[in-house]
Amino acid sequence: MNHRNSIMLSLLFVTSQVMAKTYLSPEYVAVSPDRKAVYVTAATDKKLLKIAPETAQVLETWSLKKNPSGLAVAPDGMLYVTAGAEDGMLYKVTPTGKTQEKIEVGHTPLSPVVSPDGQTVYLLNRFNNNVMVIETATLKLVQTISVVREPHAAVLAAGGKLLFVANHLPHVKATDDVVAASVSIIDTTKRTLLKSVMLPNGSTGVRGITVSPDGKHVYVTHTFGRYQLPTTQLERGWMNTAGLSVFDGGTGDYINTVLLDDVDLGAANPWGVTVSADGKTLVVAHAGTREISVIDREALHRRLEQAAKNEKVTEVTRSASDVPNDLSFLVPIRRRIKVEGDGPRGVVTCAPYVFVACYFSESLVKVNIEESAPKLQTLQLSKKFDLAQDRVRRGEMLFNDGAMCFQQWQSCASCHPDARTDGLNWDLINDGIGNPKQTKNMLYSHLTPPTMVTGIRKDMALCNRKGLTHIQFVVRPEEDALCIDTYVMSLKPVPSPYLQDGSLSTAAKRGKKLFQQAGCADCHSTRKEAPDGTPLFTDLKTHPLLGIGNEEGRAFDTTTLAEVWRTAPYLYDGRALTMEEVLTTCNPGDVHGATKKLTKIELTDLAEYILSY
Repeated sequence: MNHRNSIMLSLLFVTSQVMAKTYLSPEYVAVSPDRKAVYVTAATDKKLLKIAPETAQVLETWSLKKNPSGLAVAPDGMLYVTAGAEDGMLYKVTPTGKTQEKIEVGHTPLSPVVSPDGQTVYLLNRFNNNVMVIETATLKLVQTISVVREPHAAVLAAGGKLLFVANHLPHVKATDDVVAASVSIIDTTKRTLLKSVMLPNGSTGVRGITVSPDGKHVYVTHTFGRYQLPTTQLERGWMNTAGLSVFDGGTGDYINTVLLDDVDLGAANPWGVTVSADGKTLVVAHAGTREISVIDREALHRRLEQAAKNEKVTEVTRSASDVPNDLSFLVPIRRRIKVEGDGPRGVVTCAPYVFVACYFSESLVKVNIEESAPKLQTLQLSKKFDLAQDRVRRGEMLFNDGAMCFQQWQSCASCHPDARTDGLNWDLINDGIGNPKQTKNMLYSHLTPPTMVTGIRKDMALCNRKGLTHIQFVVRPEEDALCIDTYVMSLKPVPSPYLQDGSLSTAAKRGKKLFQQAGCADCHSTRKEAPDGTPLFTDLKTHPLLGIGNEEGRAFDTTTLAEVWRTAPYLYDGRALTMEEVLTTCNPGDVHGATKKLTKIELTDLAEYILSY
């Protein structure tokens, strides 16, 4: 079957899917203060489930008006649930499932956190890049605090005095010496940002964060990309490893990063992380490899202290700087336990058990981590669907599946989290070595051939198959590739945070005229549209305009501007952090639009228009 026929066949499957099929997609889990209930969010079915810990049975199912995106339980047992996307909400729910109050919040709210005294709830607005401080008694907004980029998870430490916010993606130029996501630390008494601390170079895709019961240490899960190496192999974490970074909970200082992989077996896409109530055990869910890591926390810190004193810990580690490259550091103090569920994400302890929410298998897995050979109890939260009949869902699962990769080091989502971008330059071998380029957004890639920054692949289908062969180093059945095609084709754009009530702002309307006048539309044409009516902003051609250094004169693909607001840094090598830089410092000869004579206000208007799609 040729690739064009495979795209058409996948398109038929996308349009013929049974739309009535609704998945729960269990994602976040939390425990009640009395340990008598475990709560689970259904990310794609507008539900919240209450589970009995001992029997692992569903006690109640509560309906919400929007898909839940985060969950916290207050000391008095009250639940706070974030939900929605650009129309974000915070719900205050009683332990009996009654929604008492709600408040409109920001764009894609996540990770509510309740203060120790129960008087304040903090939540993250992922695409507004901020934290909201809200009074629990009245659900009134007290303050909004800006952070770095796409805050994804948060915890309180130092007795509630510090809020640690894990930012999902880097917010620096991809050409900088260090490119990594950050952890922002907020002083909750002054309600100000104290500092943002960058994770080790290559850290991206940050998903989880937790704190020890005594508040002394904070742990962050993330993908640890070795992007400075050419993508010629996978062994020993050559491209991607799984990181667990440790912070001082009292000061916000970075301590070190340990690898969650083994020497010859990756632990792709670490997600949720939690610490047992007694502080002895650290548990990490690996969304890509269907397992959890159970780590002796006290032993972990003894080893980190040894390394800090320049004492030998392993054959690799003789100093603190060795730890982030040591695949054997955790070997004697960590167990890897398969959970028999696809896409484990949320994880919580309720001694002696760990509960793991498995997103794709519609299940909650209960594990007694105090047993040397723990037996698993799987609670099926909905009926099992035959994914062979749903290429979109199976394609999404495969896209996030690190277990099918050679030695389990990475999945498609390791570099394309949420099928978007990781903010890193990767040196792929399809156009030579020594010329790294930005990871591209997968949205509308089937409508905007050719693919890759240089247009070296003729279409999305070929690109996906080459990715399996040359990035995951596997040979998979054609059906798997068709499923991935179908998933990618199903992606919908997230509305831009620059829109006002779903429409262009006044500044963006002015910018729309400038977009035409400056000649931007000559290449980024608005004539071609996606089926949903979104302009694709591309002439589907390559142009030799933007290359510098050893790439001077090379033709680059006219990239779609759909969702460009979330794909910084910009240009093929990520040398522009902002759209204003694309239009000014990175366009000195007006070869990329006639912007040289525009005023500062006009440049701001033009950038706002571009960022509104």
